[in-house]
Amino acid sequence: MPELPEVETTRLGIMPHVKGKTITAVHVREPRLRWLVPDDLGQRLTGQIIKAVNRRAKYLLLQTPAGNLMIHLGMSGSLRLTNPNDPPGKHDHVDLVFGKAILRYHDPRRFGSMHWLESGNGHPLLDHLGPEPLTDNFGGDYLHNACRGRKQAIKTLLMDSRVVVGVGNIYANEALFLAGISPLAKAGTLSRQRCERLVKEIKLVLAKAIKAGGTTLKDFVREDGNPGYFKISLSVYGRGGEPCPKCGRRLREVRQAQRSTVYCTRCQR
Repeated sequence: MPELPEVETTRLGIMPHVKGKTITAVHVREPRLRWLVPDDLGQRLTGQIIKAVNRRAKYLLLQTPAGNLMIHLGMSGSLRLTNPNDPPGKHDHVDLVFGKAILRYHDPRRFGSMHWLESGNGHPLLDHLGPEPLTDNFGGDYLHNACRGRKQAIKTLLMDSRVVVGVGNIYANEALFLAGISPLAKAGTLSRQRCERLVKEIKLVLAKAIKAGGTTLKDFVREDGNPGYFKISLSVYGRGGEPCPKCGRRLREVRQAQRSTVYCTRCQR
């Protein structure tokens, strides 16, 4: 599933091509995504100018004077820039046409979604979300307070969007390794100092992944159709059984909340 760096990479990639441009047509070929695409989406968007391309958690928000088009990429979705001479494929479900350019939504599994938000209105999917990890609202003190009294594993806590958004499985694995913290450690046992170190590593690993264009493991591609290259920088994720890059001990792989966790039993406590 595309995580925060992949969604942010998509946002940065499409923004120069659609911001300030007018939507001249909308083509919905397959409305049956995770939720049905609004049947009046074309009527609402045609003629609207994209004022900004924002992101909240893993949701993209294309802002217009009338409201926001909220897009979630699901497990296999991507937004690709193309032109009218490029015919849509089997899994190309929605086109936003900007004159001679098309922003095309591609989603083989159809677990993504599109929603319309009237100006000034929120959405249930955005309610109760925690802070963005790359902002000052997410700091050592905040994480330490969020961990206090919690018996759940720290990795599971990091993946709770009510605590912090966008720290998905890949980047939780990586940040915990860099911080020297076991993913199995009970959140409530972490000191303020260790929380500060973990926050620092989360911010660094996310920023590095965004700079590299995200992580392509299977389906994710950027707006130009190319993969993200952060996979080559992964220290532990997907490397269960291989030597630890720090100490050489074989990395252990376990399941937490039905997700793969890889860590070093020597370097992470």
